Amino acid sequence: MDSPPEFPCHLSVSVVLYQTAPEQLESMLASLAGAIRRARAADLVSRAQVVLVDNSADAAYAGLMGERVSAWATCWDLPMVYRNEAENRGFGAGHNAALSGLESDVHLILNPDVETGEDALRIGLARLRDERDLALLSPRVCAEDGRPEYLCKRYPSVLVLLLRAFAPRFMQNWFRGRLDHYQMTDVCGGEQAAEVPLASGCFMLAPTGALQGVGGFNERYFLYFEDFDLSIRLRGEGRLLFEPAMQIVHHGGYAARKGFRHVGYFIRSGIRFFNDHGWRWI
Repeated sequence: MDSPPEFPCHLSVSVVLYQTAPEQLESMLASLAGAIRRARAADLVSRAQVVLVDNSADAAYAGLMGERVSAWATCWDLPMVYRNEAENRGFGAGHNAALSGLESDVHLILNPDVETGEDALRIGLARLRDERDLALLSPRVCAEDGRPEYLCKRYPSVLVLLLRAFAPRFMQNWFRGRLDHYQMTDVCGGEQAAEVPLASGCFMLAPTGALQGVGGFNERYFLYFEDFDLSIRLRGEGRLLFEPAMQIVHHGGYAARKGFRHVGYFIRSGIRFFNDHGWRWI
């Protein structure tokens, strides 16, 4: 990084939408607004802005969301920008559209299916303030039923990805040790912060300068693996840290649960990732 962020910081947040249910988005924004208030009270945030990038390319949906975003911004006293993209160029391209031209100190890449813990930003921003060599922070993640999700990863192999995406439960149990190693359950199941190789794009808290310094997401990845690619490039800017005291709830799912189109995105992006960064088969 050319220069670490200043504190109290100007915080920006980008969220990419695609036919996101308004009720889900409202819940996400309510939790985010609460977390920003806690961080502001701790003198870690001077101002904040949320950029919502809508990849739906649906005029009726855009009209509905534009009205609701204006009402939510007023309700929570949180500046929001709603961008209705003319076409869907993918998850990474959507976030890059928000990142372009930002002059914030710290940026949060956030999914619309995430509920942010009330102290997550306070804890994460304090880390970035105190440890100036950090390029990214990743939180502890739970599913909506309370089960832990291990979204930080070690470098994948083709075998592990196939097992996770397509293998029946009994076969996954045969390879449980290998899958747990990939998911870093030995590290991310504990209470200590730890450096990680790869982080999930559902919640990435990073100095804006670090994200802009690597050019944001690689837009050749339409969906899936763009966060792994970004993680590898961000390691040249500083450390990637799992911080278990930062906590979120994730309402998402795996590609195989979302239909054949998502399976196709997953396979194409997986091939691109291995071509870019090196194949590992088992």
